[in-house]
Amino acid sequence: MGAHSHFVFELPTRIEFGSGSLAHLGQRVTDLGGTRVLVVTDEVLAAIGMADRVTSVLDDAKIEHVLFTAVEPEPDAAGVQAGAELLAGEGCDLVVAIGGGSVLDTGKAISLMSRNPGHIRDYAGLGVDSREGVPIIAVPTTAGTGSEATIWAVISEKASRTKYGVGGPHMTADLALLDPDLSVTLPPRLTAVTGLDALAHALESYVNKATQPFSEAMSEKSMELVAQSLRDAVWKGDDPAARADMLMASTLAAAAFNSTRLGLAHALAMPLGARAKIPHGDVVSILLPEVMRFNVVGNLAKFARIARIFGEPVDGLSLRAAADAGVAAVERLVTDVAAPRQLGDYGVTEADLPELAEAAMKSGAGNIVVNPRATTSADLVGIMRRSL
Repeated sequence: MGAHSHFVFELPTRIEFGSGSLAHLGQRVTDLGGTRVLVVTDEVLAAIGMADRVTSVLDDAKIEHVLFTAVEPEPDAAGVQAGAELLAGEGCDLVVAIGGGSVLDTGKAISLMSRNPGHIRDYAGLGVDSREGVPIIAVPTTAGTGSEATIWAVISEKASRTKYGVGGPHMTADLALLDPDLSVTLPPRLTAVTGLDALAHALESYVNKATQPFSEAMSEKSMELVAQSLRDAVWKGDDPAARADMLMASTLAAAAFNSTRLGLAHALAMPLGARAKIPHGDVVSILLPEVMRFNVVGNLAKFARIARIFGEPVDGLSLRAAADAGVAAVERLVTDVAAPRQLGDYGVTEADLPELAEAAMKSGAGNIVVNPRATTSADLVGIMRRSL
């Protein structure tokens, strides 16, 4: 990066991190002026008592609350509308979203729609004119999407098999309350794919054309934490240090890509999620090694640095060999945590690839334009073919 390069870095969300932080929720609601809270989660988390952990803290603080659990694994616009209607009907003035990325995205979208007319799709894209919604506190229970610290929510419309991002300054949480204790019960497979999604956020931001010093520093620290702790978080899930590292890694990566966008793994994740119904973390885990192999020639120095971050012995190697070692290190991690490796396992066939690639060129244009290597639709077909 040149000495006079122009860039902007912004992180509008306040972050509070620490074991037991959930206990502070009542005071934080009061700090933000909340008197009646819409608690957004999903039915699975409600069934295992995660919602109760929130509502009991609110009860202790004598704060009224209403529970909304109609969040689907890939959040649907209909759920956003239903949540916004419940918020208005119940007179809620603050949202607390507790869950994974789907829950946090839904909560942020409900907040946006609390004070804006129309349909959530009207705000698709980056920075579409809107007013600020009611305050929202995001409490992640997974370490992956980083939605608690991003300006984005990804929304699906299942009837039309479409998926779009809604991004901007009013699509942010007011407070990200990061309590690593909440992720201890996350099962191994979900820990793996969400952790690899966090890695992809850090890595794609780090090597792309929009990278800048603040985001690079966050990406490097995020990748370092993933390299040292994802295996332990997956296979020794009750390890508090590993869980804390992964939660920190996820939020750092999100803060990084807010200002830079991502790359091809995420460009392809949109249509593969919408059309093939592959969960986001799964598709990113599958695609990341092949995307890295494709991109390595576009930023050899950064890929060589990734090898060092992952502890690869690269002294004495050529730049290209060191860069290839970075790709191999990430692929080894994907294997070690038993993440999914093949699109074909989800029903994707060779015949589907051209349509998926064309869709990615459109919906993922913002990620493709910053990718370190110029990319065509045929290139995307090739990446997916090698991932079948």
